[in-house]
Amino acid sequence: MSSPVSSLRILPAEIPTSAPDSTNPSGGFAETLRGALGEMGELQNQAENKVAGVLEGDGADVHTALIAVEKADLSFQLMMQVRNKIVSAYQEISRMQF
Repeated sequence: MSSPVSSLRILPAEIPTSAPDSTNPSGGFAETLRGALGEMGELQNQAENKVAGVLEGDGADVHTALIAVEKADLSFQLMMQVRNKIVSAYQEISRMQF
């Protein structure tokens, strides 16, 4: 009987050999942040639309509206924590003496 863990081994041949292209900034940190902010904005819009549907009496489900609001809230809280970490890192770098 084979162990399920043995199928998870990473062999040297499976490790990618090419390094990311540093001349192409499309996959950079700023682009990742923009994408995350865009997703957060979409979640906010979806939550607003679902809540508006419930308030207008369009037969929208209250539970799905609450779930959408919670997703948007969690997304916002995550982005605030990321922002706080970035600000903290910037402050620490600015305190360094060269």
